[in-house]
Amino acid sequence: MPPNETMIPAPAHPKPSNTDWPSSLQSLLTTVVIAVFVISFVVQAFQIPSESMENTLLIGDYLLVDKLCYGGGGAWDRLMPYRKIQHGDIIVFHYPVRPSQHFVKRVVGVPGDRVRMLNRQVWVNGVPVKESYVRYSSPVRDLFRDDFPRLDIPAPGLDAGWWLQMRKLVDDDALIVPEGHYFVLGDNRDESLDSRYWGFVPRENIIGRPLLIYWSVRSLDSEMPGSPSPGDKLYHFAYAVTHLFQITRWDRTFRLVH
Repeated sequence: MPPNETMIPAPAHPKPSNTDWPSSLQSLLTTVVIAVFVISFVVQAFQIPSESMENTLLIGDYLLVDKLCYGGGGAWDRLMPYRKIQHGDIIVFHYPVRPSQHFVKRVVGVPGDRVRMLNRQVWVNGVPVKESYVRYSSPVRDLFRDDFPRLDIPAPGLDAGWWLQMRKLVDDDALIVPEGHYFVLGDNRDESLDSRYWGFVPRENIIGRPLLIYWSVRSLDSEMPGSPSPGDKLYHFAYAVTHLFQITRWDRTFRLVH
């Protein structure tokens, strides 16, 4: 050993302690509680299942829906900065005919409005509405679909109860939207099952407003050569996992909805 050099004992390795596991468990439970709260009360994931909102929303778009923006219709609505449902809002709601299903459409009429369509042009309270987002996929004009409301022409897919109710709410060729209800249409007007066919959306059916497309994926049916059958879910899943990068629409991912 060189002169004047002192040996410094190596620090002992601290023994693992089991006293940290309660705090780790507490942190985990806190994270789970926050996640459950957010999913239950703040946002909800939703998948676009049909072409009714093209080209604003496409089949394969995955949305985060803001469930708090409109409030809940209770006393808290007077205290919190909620906003009213407005013309042009895109909303997610329970389908009135089958509440277990979720629909997404655009608000065209709010309570008290007088709504009509004439040769595909929407009029609200006697004023034509500018709708740059609307798509028409069929060159053929339909008298019921494009000139609404029509009380003399039944249409395929028309709900019988709505057909009877509509007759009581039409005045001077316009449909009057009752209190607590909303008239909605899909942006893809020729391919949308909307208020023209089944009626109004009650306020209590409305879940919220889409905020963000957090992921978007192309149709797997067109991406998978040699698929055994369109309903083969296992094959679809395997293909999606192995081709995730290729099937993702990156230009739509993390896009705001408006």
